[in-house]
Amino acid sequence: MTNEANELRVPVPAESTIFIVGGTSGVGLEVARRFVRAGAQRIGLVGRNLERGEKAAQHIRTLAPGVWCLFAAADVNVPGEAVRVVAELTDSLGAADIVVNSTTGSFNPRLFHEMDPEDIPGVLVSQALGPINMCRAVLPAMRQRRGGVIVNIASDAAKHPTPGESVIGAAMAAIVMFSKTLAMEAKRDGIRVNAVTPSLIRDTGGFDRVMSEPFSAKLFEKASRLASLGVAEPGDVADLVLFLCSAQARRITGQVVSPNGGISAG
Repeated sequence: MTNEANELRVPVPAESTIFIVGGTSGVGLEVARRFVRAGAQRIGLVGRNLERGEKAAQHIRTLAPGVWCLFAAADVNVPGEAVRVVAELTDSLGAADIVVNSTTGSFNPRLFHEMDPEDIPGVLVSQALGPINMCRAVLPAMRQRRGGVIVNIASDAAKHPTPGESVIGAAMAAIVMFSKTLAMEAKRDGIRVNAVTPSLIRDTGGFDRVMSEPFSAKLFEKASRLASLGVAEPGDVADLVLFLCSAQARRITGQVVSPNGGISAG
């Protein structure tokens, strides 16, 4: 879809090549399902686990006739790996019109004074660097073609101080500010960048992990009681991502939206 007024491209999911980082499970996999439901046929999944990734790609291919879904293994926290995986998927599927970064770390909330100082760099790297590296890797082709959509998934810890999430929150805030600033830089090339910041998400590995430890379970049980509209599920987040990637959201960029059921506002 082309905006004739200024010759900027507005990607339409059904006609787009879509890369989903962290697309082999949880929210990322549900995002892939929603894209297929919207008519998308070229989807690249990126993750670290080869077996899980191939299984996820096979599952997506079975959802509708003609769906071309490939998996590429990479650790996108490493800049060179992000560049490599984008080149690999581009060779097979074409350049990305839409990129969704749904990477998550494996660190549970912990009070800052109880953290091992050696763990701090790993938290920051595993949460924040992947989306930044992927954006840098896909940006040249999007700029050349005058259009694209990027959605980075972070968390509400980016905006609301939460005990036990000082370093996690710092990493999430980095993703949010990066997304907003990139949106301002890239808008002249027709590239839209938004962030989605859920809180709890049921039926995900992250939810099970935080609920398995007493400190984080107590923290998030309290948060869940504030979700008067219900704790978010993967489909809730995926539907929001799909909207932000659609032509209906063609005027939306640099925004941060929290599908949290009422846990927090703002």
